[in-house]
Amino acid sequence: MSHPATWLIGIMSLVFAGPLNAQITVTDLQSPYSFVNDPLEKNYFISSVNGDAETADNNGFITKLNPNGKLLNLKFIQGGKDDVTLHAPKGMALVEHVLYVADLDTLRSFDTTTGKPVMALRIRPPAASQSEPLLTSLSDVTFDGKGHLYCSDQKANTIYRVDLATQTVSVLVTDRSLAGPSGLAVHPKSGQIIAVSWEKGKISEVSPEGVVTELFSNGFFSNRFQNLRGVDFDRWGNMYVSDFTTGKVWRMSWDKRFQVIAEFLPSPGDLSIDRANNLILVPYEQAHAAEMNGLETPSSAKSKQEKRTLADYGFIPPPPKPAPEEPIKK
Repeated sequence: MSHPATWLIGIMSLVFAGPLNAQITVTDLQSPYSFVNDPLEKNYFISSVNGDAETADNNGFITKLNPNGKLLNLKFIQGGKDDVTLHAPKGMALVEHVLYVADLDTLRSFDTTTGKPVMALRIRPPAASQSEPLLTSLSDVTFDGKGHLYCSDQKANTIYRVDLATQTVSVLVTDRSLAGPSGLAVHPKSGQIIAVSWEKGKISEVSPEGVVTELFSNGFFSNRFQNLRGVDFDRWGNMYVSDFTTGKVWRMSWDKRFQVIAEFLPSPGDLSIDRANNLILVPYEQAHAAEMNGLETPSSAKSKQEKRTLADYGFIPPPPKPAPEEPIKK
């Protein structure tokens, strides 16, 4: 198998380079699922399932990187060590100095500095009509910035809402049209919850009241998506989704145009965007690796004749704007 750094050859002009003018590749992971950044401490975290994704084997772990993408601790949080229970960590979200992790039927949280457990909140699926009760299968978690976490349950076609102040769980929506909700993200401008489907490759919008609206789906003559795993937004409101099966990362611009920005990727997982540094973070489950790369600013930001600089890719501060000229006194 080729080195992970060679997999992004198919990336188009939107992905240019990573921090320090080079892409960052993290290896020695074990079925990495999610890759997120800490906006406060500027560190990065990668969750590794390390085994069967539905088995309570208490051997999952979370890797910590420093602000430059360098490895700090491969197993910063490790199941079965130091009173930590962590079976198959999947999606993650950060709220201040706490890292929340979707782990089978439990939402767990850990201190981002010490790695010590903070909370373990078990989530039960809604009552079903089937003779056999469903088992909770949490796949992702996202924060709305208003005191609520949202968790997707892929098997139960359910999205839960967690009130952090009271640590209580409620069902936001259960709907078959979600078709196995995998990745979740909150739109940074509208506050709507975006859910991507694992089963039918569709993208849905869910209001804070639980109303589901289909945004995009495969048509009769078009099969754009297969098994979507991750979704997030950049600072301009462009949406990025990862297709685990086809090995592609798509970008949807504000005017609803889709473009493949990366392809031939080995099982891209629950991606996320570091908006402050304009970076895309992608784990590769079957390749046991993860990468971060820079994202180019929208093409409309500069004219075709004007040369781009590293500031366009988030690596250096933009140059100061010239002071307005004073009017000529008569």
